[in-house]
Amino acid sequence: MEESVGPSAEQEQSVEVKIANLTPQSKRVDVTAKCLEVSEPKDIPGKFGNSRKVAEATVADETGAIILSLWDSQIGTVAKDDVIGIKNGYVSLVRGHMRLNVGKYGQLAKSDKAIDSPSTATNMSDKEYEQERRQFGGGGGRRGGYGGGRDRDRRDRDFGGSSDRPSYMNKGRRRF
Repeated sequence: MEESVGPSAEQEQSVEVKIANLTPQSKRVDVTAKCLEVSEPKDIPGKFGNSRKVAEATVADETGAIILSLWDSQIGTVAKDDVIGIKNGYVSLVRGHMRLNVGKYGQLAKSDKAIDSPSTATNMSDKEYEQERRQFGGGGGRRGGYGGGRDRDRRDRDFGGSSDRPSYMNKGRRRF
């Protein structure tokens, strides 16, 4: 099979990177690191009412350290002193600080490579970066805001609020 040189071939490739070379824009990176510590899992409320668990592991290689976010099923797969290999990971900013992530397209596995002297001199998660503000509000919905169920409650009240009618039947009704 002939290897294509176009942008699609580049998109699928992940690159081996040392922790000290990670930036807030790093995507599709392969990192091998030693786990120095793992925090207790915390519950994080999700966008849609579902809550997720996240634990933070401090991982390091010879060049530096960074905090790795472990989500839901990844928690418990990494223990202190494990050497792990992250394939197709990415960096995100959490309150302006870098976090290494293994998303749904990435892989997290124990590695048999030895990291004898992990460096904690530079922790990449310590530096604060200017976080870009999100452009278009969040949460979709009719008005593009964070409305959730608030608008629906207000709409029912405006139209007499008869709860025995489905809300789609209230569309276009005016109360004078």
